[in-house]
Amino acid sequence: MIDSPLTLEFPAVAGRTVTAICDGGDVTSDAGVLLLMQADTKLGLTARLVDGLRDGRQAGKVEHQALEMLRARVFGIAQGYEDCNDFDRLGSDPGFKVACDRLPATGGDLASQPTLSRFENARTPADLVRMGATLLQTAVGQLPRNTQRVVIDVDPTDDPCHGQQQLAFFNGFYDEHCFLPLQVTVQGDGGRQWPAAALLRSGKAGATVGLASVLRPLVRAIRRQCPQARIELRGDSAFGCDAVLRLCHALDLEYTLGLKSNAVLERLSAYVQTVLAANVAEARAAAPDDPQAGEGLRVYQLFPYQAGPWAGWERVVLRAEWTQGTYNPRFIVTNRRDLTGREAYEHYCGRGECENRIKEFKLDLAGGRTSCHRFLANQARLLFHLAAALLLAVLQEALAGTQYASAQISTLRTRLLKGGAKVVQTCRRIWFHLPTSFPLQAIWARLCQRLA
Repeated sequence: MIDSPLTLEFPAVAGRTVTAICDGGDVTSDAGVLLLMQADTKLGLTARLVDGLRDGRQAGKVEHQALEMLRARVFGIAQGYEDCNDFDRLGSDPGFKVACDRLPATGGDLASQPTLSRFENARTPADLVRMGATLLQTAVGQLPRNTQRVVIDVDPTDDPCHGQQQLAFFNGFYDEHCFLPLQVTVQGDGGRQWPAAALLRSGKAGATVGLASVLRPLVRAIRRQCPQARIELRGDSAFGCDAVLRLCHALDLEYTLGLKSNAVLERLSAYVQTVLAANVAEARAAAPDDPQAGEGLRVYQLFPYQAGPWAGWERVVLRAEWTQGTYNPRFIVTNRRDLTGREAYEHYCGRGECENRIKEFKLDLAGGRTSCHRFLANQARLLFHLAAALLLAVLQEALAGTQYASAQISTLRTRLLKGGAKVVQTCRRIWFHLPTSFPLQAIWARLCQRLA
C-alpha cells in the first residue's frame, strides 16, 4: 500500500483555497552549508584537523568516517546546531549530506547523536594538542606575509557549568560553578581579528594559566608567516603582572596590558587628580546650570614605574576620568615607545573588539556548550566551535566591500546561510534549487567567486 502525502487546508486567499501538501521532495533549510563547505575546501581545515586524530575503530566495521563526523559537527555548529542531539534529525538533511560528501538521495544518513558523542569522548590529549596547533596555524595563515604588525589579544571568560563536569569548580568572582576558557585572537594590519586558540581551564584557574603554552607556538607561527612583523600582546589587568612581562621580554614581544591600581600608583597620580579636579571645577563654573558639566573629562599621564618583582622600570600610562561625580583612574603598562600616553591607552581600548568576538563565540556559536562530563571531551567541543568560528571569519573576509562586511555571525547565518532549497540528484549533477525570489543572489555569487 502506498501512503498518500499529507494534505492540509488553510483559509482562502483572494477567493482561492490554500492547500499544503507534503510532496516537495528533498528540501533543506540550510542551503548556506554549501558556502561553509567551500570555505572549508579553500582552507583545507577539516581535512587537516582529522589528519591529527587517532581513530581506534576497526576499519571493517566503520560506517561513518572521522572526517564526515568532524565536518558534520563543525558545519552544524556554524549553522546554529550546537548539540549532537540535533543530528538525530539532521542526519537525513540533503544539504548536510552533500556538505559531508554523501549523495543527498541515495547516500546513507549521517552519524546520529550516540556515534557523534563517542567521537567527541574518544579524543586523547595528543589529539587535542594537534587540533589546537592546526587551528592556530590556519588562523595565522590568513595574515598576509607582508604584515607589519600583529596584535595578539588574550582574554579569559566564564563558562557556566550545570552538573558534575570534571574540573568544574565554584568561582567566587563569577559566583557560579564554571570553566574559565582562555580565548586568543590575532589581528593584522587590516584590522580583522582571527580566532586562533581556545583553551579550556578549570573553574579555579588563574588568568595567566596556560598563556605561555599558547603564546610560544603562536609567536613562532606568526614569525614564520610574517617575518617582518612586530608582535604585540594585549590584555586586561589580569595579565599586567610580573610573569607575563617576563614572558613578553623572553619572546621579544611588545605589550600593552592593563595594570591594577595600588597605593604607590595612586600616590604617583595624585597631581593628575588635582589637575582633573581643577578642570572639572572650571567646566562647572562656565556652565553652572548644567548638571553634567565636567562629566567625562579626561587627563592622561605617562610616567616610569617599577613594582617590587619587576626586573626593571616600565612605562605606565594613567587615564584619569571624571565619571558620575567621582574620580576614576585607570592604568596600563606598555613598552610601545612609538605611542603617546593617550594613543597607548586608546590602542589598549581596542581590545574591546576581542571581547566582541568572545560574545559572538558564546552567543551566536553557543561556544559555552561544554556539557560533557569528561574535561577532554569539553575541550574537543571548544575546538569544534573554534573551527566553526574560523570558517565564518573566512566568509566575513570574503564579504569585504559588501553591506555584510562587518555583519555579526547571527546576521550572516540568518541572511546568508539559512536558505531553503530543493535538492535534486541526477546522474551527473546535484542541483540546489533556491527560491527565484532569493534576495541575496549577487552576494552568493560573489562569495562563490572569492572562495573558489
